[in-house]
Amino acid sequence: MATTERDVTEQTREKSDRGNLIDMNWDPISRIVGSLGIYTKIDFDNREVAKCWSTSSIFRGYSVFMKNKDPRDAHFITSRICGICGDNHAVCSIYAQNMAYGVKPPPIAEWIINLGEAAEYMFDHNIFNDNLAGVDFCAQMVKETNPGVWEQAQKTEAPNADKHGYKTIADIMTALNPFEGEFYRETLDVSRYTREMIILMEGRHVHPSTLYPGGVGTVPTVQLFTDYLVRLQKYVEFMKRCVPLHDDLFDFFYEAMPGYEEVGRRRVLLGCWGAFNDPDYCDYNYKNMEEWGNHMFVTPGVVVDDELVTTNLVDINVNMRILLGSSYYEDWQNRDKFISKDPLGNDIDINHPWNQTTIPRPQKRNFDDKYSWVMSPRWLDQRTGDHLALDTGGGALARLWATALAGKVDIGYLKATGNSVRMYLPETALKPDMELEWKVPKWSNAIERDRARTYFQAYAACCALHFMDKALAELQAGNTKTWNDFKVPDEGFGCGFHEAVRGVLSHHLVIRDGKIANYHPYPPTPWNANPRDVYGTPGPYEDAVQNTPIFEENGPDKFKGIDIMRAVRSFDPCLPCGVHMYLGNGKVLKTTHAPSNGGFGAPQPDEGEDDSS
Repeated sequence: MATTERDVTEQTREKSDRGNLIDMNWDPISRIVGSLGIYTKIDFDNREVAKCWSTSSIFRGYSVFMKNKDPRDAHFITSRICGICGDNHAVCSIYAQNMAYGVKPPPIAEWIINLGEAAEYMFDHNIFNDNLAGVDFCAQMVKETNPGVWEQAQKTEAPNADKHGYKTIADIMTALNPFEGEFYRETLDVSRYTREMIILMEGRHVHPSTLYPGGVGTVPTVQLFTDYLVRLQKYVEFMKRCVPLHDDLFDFFYEAMPGYEEVGRRRVLLGCWGAFNDPDYCDYNYKNMEEWGNHMFVTPGVVVDDELVTTNLVDINVNMRILLGSSYYEDWQNRDKFISKDPLGNDIDINHPWNQTTIPRPQKRNFDDKYSWVMSPRWLDQRTGDHLALDTGGGALARLWATALAGKVDIGYLKATGNSVRMYLPETALKPDMELEWKVPKWSNAIERDRARTYFQAYAACCALHFMDKALAELQAGNTKTWNDFKVPDEGFGCGFHEAVRGVLSHHLVIRDGKIANYHPYPPTPWNANPRDVYGTPGPYEDAVQNTPIFEENGPDKFKGIDIMRAVRSFDPCLPCGVHMYLGNGKVLKTTHAPSNGGFGAPQPDEGEDDSS
């Protein structure tokens, strides 16, 4: 388990003005889909990473093959972008379609979608934090990379032992050992029943079968909501152990290794597009988007250097830019715009997703030029004119940070205070009620991204409790209609804003002659994993790893790069969402059947044809 990182590392040495730099490359990064490569130059004399490049080796062009499709199929197709958060894509596509068609779903349909998406956050954050990223903090890994820290962990009592049941920090680390650890195995069970919660609301996971523009096909019944609620209460009880456990673990790393706050740290440049629409306000009319966006149960926002710059979804949309630079594409500057102005009269830039044209140009990787299939999304800060390389903080950090600063969310189970988010977990079968408070941290770094992921699991559970109250009220009032009819316009456009588990998610749709003329989904991974843009600005992975200090006790010959891995994995990387498939014109393979053997013969290439597929 713990040696796999070292197996994919390559080393070369180079002299520079910084001293003796060693090239170390992890390609592919393990525990995610294997198309992310991290290439570094490490200064072992000064124990820090000197340079970093983030690469992606595959291209899957949804923006290419979505053209000319029936727009009503968009959510079914785009859910296949990802094999774990496909429902987030389906929901975001439905939001964009609702806007383009001018349809508002019945309230109970929105509560059902919200319940499904809340369960997705619970499921995905749980399985990533404790079964994937958590391995970086388990006993076996710490013993191999920082034996001194392991010794200290054995002597350090866990402050919240009475809440989670593990006496020492070493006990927590041991419980996270893959397949052997008690907590690791428990979280696998949690991921099973939270996935069942998604299926109850959305019909299927990961590609929903009962979510549509205009509403849902899920039949609301008392039994349906009861089945969900039973599992939700079990999850709430689990979170009363999970949050204190992770607090103890992450606080220990700060104490055991002074300066560890610098690992994976970058400037506070966070983006959140908001989640969980409130049907009392959301009508999917673009002109009203600022109003209904500000009533989301996760507040959209851009945070720059601890300042909440905006919570306005119109501002967020208008200032999106897709830049090239180090990615394998040609620009589209000389092409006509699909959309020149939005419904409010704002100018829409040629580099906006509504106007983007994807023109792939595969070529040899060159770190001085082009080296990745991921484009470089940026957000234009109108105050300064800077194209900001926003990151999502792994999703949870940006969501909590923006929501806390905005102070707009105030429901029975949740309250945003202006510098924190308070969460109330009610009494469950075996545990009393509990209040939690996530406070805006000092740093945007690896540890705080992981910590926020745990707290957002509790946040999602609190939201689900509220949504359940609302859905049952609709059901008891007899409001059981779940879908409203609509007509696809000959021409139209829409945008959907949502939060995938890993962070910001938008879908931009343009319709011409009743078909899709342009379609661009932008999930969190392009925002996080992008390479240096046309201005030379590094992407968030690159920025977070560059200058990261090295605390690992191993020298170059046995180096595993655990601090680098913690920095990258803290973003919850998921490369399928960052890149898209394209086949070009392809090659034709003709086959014949030889009747001389009395039946169908083995297919043979015709003479002169290429026998490769």
